[in-house]
Amino acid sequence: MKLGFNLLLWTTHVREDQFHLIDDLKATGFDGVEIPLFEGEIAHYEKLGKKIKQAGMSSSAVTVMIGGNALSPDKVLRDAALNHLKWAIDRTAALGSDILCGPFHQPLGEFTGIGPTEDEKNRCAEVHKAAAHYAAKAGIKLSVEPLNRFECYFLNTAKASADLVARVGEKNYGYLYDTFHFHIEEKSQPEAIRQTISAINHVHISENDRGTPGTGQVNFDAVFKALKSSGYDGWLTVEAFGSALPDLAAATKIWRPLFDKPEDVYRGAFKLMKEGWARA
Repeated sequence: MKLGFNLLLWTTHVREDQFHLIDDLKATGFDGVEIPLFEGEIAHYEKLGKKIKQAGMSSSAVTVMIGGNALSPDKVLRDAALNHLKWAIDRTAALGSDILCGPFHQPLGEFTGIGPTEDEKNRCAEVHKAAAHYAAKAGIKLSVEPLNRFECYFLNTAKASADLVARVGEKNYGYLYDTFHFHIEEKSQPEAIRQTISAINHVHISENDRGTPGTGQVNFDAVFKALKSSGYDGWLTVEAFGSALPDLAAATKIWRPLFDKPEDVYRGAFKLMKEGWARA
């Protein structure tokens, strides 16, 4: 098991003057960082990857669906979705990361007024299967992220996510289990984990208010116990959001301060995960 921290707490694009964050997280005890992929050239991510390696850390990467839609009946939009995934996979490889995660099935905040159709499920699986083939060439795993019903309509539950993983049917394709979204969507997080563990290949640790994990309503001890007893041995990566980035705050619906300072979030989260996993 590896402990990671998502840099979306500070930025959607890690600049060189923010490389010190990697050292701060390493000093706290984290094994790695999760790097947002929203813009930037290959050379930038190669440099960032070298910095991560020099710090004695490893990394994962995260992106969203930009400029396309894997569900769309319009082939142009589906092709754009696949092209974006290939773009992100190339940058994941440049980082030296072995997993790319995120809600890359549909654009955020778009709704049809009904749930997903069979045609949409088939179209998404076709796009993601092609992306998984492309990622496999670079030794990269894909981890699709379900979101709660207020952020998307296509993928909301653990069962739906496991079903999509089965429909794609590729060894390097799984789903991301996020404690924030499933605090909303699942009646029992431990049961959701146990029933779909074979499809889970990444985990986000996130509190019910998106602030410091361990200060809210999520029963992390039960989550850790279910993951550990089920044999999970991948990343536990903290995802928390603040109000420093207006566009990201708007997208994640952060209207009020959730913590005093970032150090409180990553130090508190590290303590929660380290001690909680040991108890599990």
